[in-house]
Amino acid sequence: MIAIRLKPTRGAVLACVLALTASGCGLSAELDRERNPERTPTPSETRAAEPPESASPSSAPSVSVQPVSGCPSSGLRFQAGPVDGAMGLRVMTLSVTNCGEQPYELNGYPSVSVLDEAGDPIPGVRTIEGTDGVPMASDDTGPEPFALGPGETAEAGLVWRMAAEDGTYLHVAPDKGQDAVNVRPEWPLDIGPENVLGTHPWAPAPKSAS
Repeated sequence: MIAIRLKPTRGAVLACVLALTASGCGLSAELDRERNPERTPTPSETRAAEPPESASPSSAPSVSVQPVSGCPSSGLRFQAGPVDGAMGLRVMTLSVTNCGEQPYELNGYPSVSVLDEAGDPIPGVRTIEGTDGVPMASDDTGPEPFALGPGETAEAGLVWRMAAEDGTYLHVAPDKGQDAVNVRPEWPLDIGPENVLGTHPWAPAPKSAS
């Protein structure tokens, strides 16, 4: 008996492929059955939550300075005047106004130190009473006591030799041991490190011509 091998038609092959696909036959389906015989749902891949971005560091607190308006609790308001300079000598007028309601006794020199932009004292800058340690500075006549009445202003001179422009603030009190405030002049304090700041004593400010 002669066996006859029938050549499958194209339509029959396509039908078989569709049947295998529909019935889950094929290599991929078989592998799936081996990996997961119970046919339990495969959990979807979850992405680990990314850590939140760290908050940007807060800026360093600014240096506390005297309020720009109103009268401080001390009843005194300080102001740093412009800087005059000639041949390396710097002269600044420091003023204090009695904005309170009671007279204030002054008899001596202002207490002053120079601070950098961060509010730290500039290394080596030494403040002295008088001007003997500052070459070419005018002579100091010495303090005289007086009462600064409400609304009145007193002045004291600050002198130094030009150096690096490191100074940003003046830490000022009417006298040693008194409460001090920080004042930021509008002009640079080119006193630099390792320098001397001379002071003139307080004196009543000249009366303005009416």
